[in-house]
Amino acid sequence: MTGDDHTPDPFTNMYEVPVKLAQAFFAPWSQLTGGQVQQPGALSPADMQHWAAVGAKLQGLWLQFLAEQAANPQNAMAYLDPARWMNLAQSWCRQMPLADPARQKQLWEDGFQLWQGVLASFGIGGQGASGELPLKDKRFADERWRAHPAFALIHQTYLFLSQRVAEMVDQIEGLPADQREKLRFATKAITEAASPANIPFLNPVVIERTLETRGENLVKGMEHLLADMRKGQLTHTDGSSFTLGETIASTPGKVVFETELFQLIQYSPTTQKVLEVPLVIFPPWINRFYILDLNPKKSFVRWAVAQGVTVFMVSWKSADASMKDVIWDDYVRAQIAVIDHVRERLGVAAVHAIGYCVAGTTLAATLALLARRGEAEKVKSATFFTAQVDFEAAGDLLHFVDDQQLATIEAISPEGYLDGRYMAATFNLLRGTDLIWNYVVNNYMLGEDYPAFDLLYWNGDTTNLPSKWHLAYLRDLYRDNRLVQKDSLSVDNTPIDLTLVETPTYVQAGREDHIAPAPSVWRLTEHFRGPLRFVLAGSGHIAGVVNPPEAQKYQYWTNTGPVRSFDEFVAGATEHKGSWWPDWIAWLNAQDAQTVAATGKRAPGGRGDKIIEDAPGRYVRAA
Repeated sequence: MTGDDHTPDPFTNMYEVPVKLAQAFFAPWSQLTGGQVQQPGALSPADMQHWAAVGAKLQGLWLQFLAEQAANPQNAMAYLDPARWMNLAQSWCRQMPLADPARQKQLWEDGFQLWQGVLASFGIGGQGASGELPLKDKRFADERWRAHPAFALIHQTYLFLSQRVAEMVDQIEGLPADQREKLRFATKAITEAASPANIPFLNPVVIERTLETRGENLVKGMEHLLADMRKGQLTHTDGSSFTLGETIASTPGKVVFETELFQLIQYSPTTQKVLEVPLVIFPPWINRFYILDLNPKKSFVRWAVAQGVTVFMVSWKSADASMKDVIWDDYVRAQIAVIDHVRERLGVAAVHAIGYCVAGTTLAATLALLARRGEAEKVKSATFFTAQVDFEAAGDLLHFVDDQQLATIEAISPEGYLDGRYMAATFNLLRGTDLIWNYVVNNYMLGEDYPAFDLLYWNGDTTNLPSKWHLAYLRDLYRDNRLVQKDSLSVDNTPIDLTLVETPTYVQAGREDHIAPAPSVWRLTEHFRGPLRFVLAGSGHIAGVVNPPEAQKYQYWTNTGPVRSFDEFVAGATEHKGSWWPDWIAWLNAQDAQTVAATGKRAPGGRGDKIIEDAPGRYVRAA
């Protein structure tokens, strides 16, 4: 040991060399922290002990986690298995046309030209500084990515290679269209994961934070990471900020009916008169119903009640082992049971119905079944929130429906239900940069506190799915597209033909929806035969739906002319600023404007009314 390597104790000495190396690495960019970084050799004993303690703390946290996992192997989530991801990466690389000498030469030449341009922007290479970099991406918007040539070269090279790899997917010859789309999706997922923004020693923002906090950000980030690994789910928000029935899902109401599959909530009126025809909302059972009843300012339920609508909401039960035999037929029968219960409870002939996402797909089947049975009059009108019936162009989720994927889903559902965390991970993967890697950087590397955001809280409040239903849904609808094939599917022993549906229909799609793409949602209009209004909302699967008028956000488009395709609709559409909700309520009133007094069972929980419990009920709280 040299004199320079001597430290007060062996444990501190073990961390001295990497600390000095880190200092030498940071030294060229000391301007990032105002030149406060000490030069190698100037590290004080106190600093060495501090960084050794940070390292020891990180190591201790990790070893504790490993011990927990070893004690309970069931803690390991299948989608975290490194072997699966390694096989995916190897398969991806084998299909890339990197061995072509011409492509290699072009890649090198283009890369060299890029590096010249980047260095020129700093006045290096005999050229004047331009201050502009050729490639832009929001992941590298922070000025620190451009403050030093090294970081500029790192992220510009990454963006350049990501583009070239994506182009290679399109250049592979003889690849079937569906396989090319799968490869394109896998390529995007891998390149997003490989971003230098996700690597602490390549991210100048993380480096600066580490120096500023003396490593405490890494300790806090490790705590966040291990907490998420323990629960098997990425955390997006501070869950302690929200309480069901108080800060979210707080619209007053009562649970008036329940089965083993759902609870039915009726909300209390706030107007003296209400529309005679009540409204029944079928939310998706992939997530909790309260996406339509977030805080009072965002709540579609509260707003609809204020418009004089008697609103009923279905709260689906999160699946457990008792639901191992639940299939799609059960959800269709549940929708019919709700419709009939509301009709009987209020003494009305028909209801308005809303179906959101998968519940909208199911509502389409319900309407077809009722039409086949001669009972179509039970539903006065139907509204579809970003719901598909024709899955030919269903987007990125089609990458998860091949035989191997279906076999995997079956294998990880031994008790008859799919853990909701798998679906959450899948949906996050569809927008990896925004819903995964952004939080990896903020939570795990920068050690930032979680924000309080109700929509993200809902997004992480997962529900389990009956595996028989889930597998059949992916196979019959996504993979085989049988719902639009006349009489190909039968529900409750009744063949399904969507062309029999003549119910007045309102169809809402989201322009930026990645789960139910707008062109795919449009196809519902090609199968139903009744009067129909199609509205294209700004934003996506959630914000495109949950857009209260008071927020004055986004826009929507309508087209009242004769259009034969989604492209024709867009080409001739009229843009309207703000929320589409007022357009919908005007349409609903046009179906039947008759009103009645908001008395008797129109106000749940009154004299003689049998109720089960207050909203939001037990089912929404259950794991």
